[in-house]
Amino acid sequence: MKENKKIIFLSSTNVFDAFTNFPSYEYDKTLSISVYGRFKIKIENALLRLPNHNYVIARLPMIFGANSPRVEEIKKLHQVNEPIEVFPNVVINATSVSHFTQQIHYIINRNLNGVFHLGSNDLIHHSDLIFEICEMLEIDDPLFKNVFDSNNDRFLAVLPRDNRLPKNLQLSIQDVVKSTTAQ
Repeated sequence: MKENKKIIFLSSTNVFDAFTNFPSYEYDKTLSISVYGRFKIKIENALLRLPNHNYVIARLPMIFGANSPRVEEIKKLHQVNEPIEVFPNVVINATSVSHFTQQIHYIINRNLNGVFHLGSNDLIHHSDLIFEICEMLEIDDPLFKNVFDSNNDRFLAVLPRDNRLPKNLQLSIQDVVKSTTAQ
């Protein structure tokens, strides 16, 4: 008896962290300079050798949500009057916990396969996103530490192009910002 099995691998924007001049799409060549990114690439490459119907690679940008570790860290740093690290020259997209879970639910129920980029359809500088999240959380006078690793903008974003989900499952940066408060 042959069983139908599928692996859903949660990957990361870090599989593209060596490319800095543009956002990345589902079937772009992966290349990473980080240990984490190279680790994710090794797993992705192993999955890509399987028949298509046996895997989903879901590449994720930064994930935010009302009680997510990133939002909790922002709140904690503010409470102890420590600076929040921001990267003014890094252009990213992001997602929320709730959107991500809805997207994975859809992929499973529709028995989809392939590579999916599950981030927002728009981009923002990391520092601007964190600033907007602080505003949404009503954090007064947050302390920021600007971290520059380049004089130029650097992209670390995964945008959907080939495997787009339906409109109701797509999101914007503003949806991500709104997701950071408990409703």
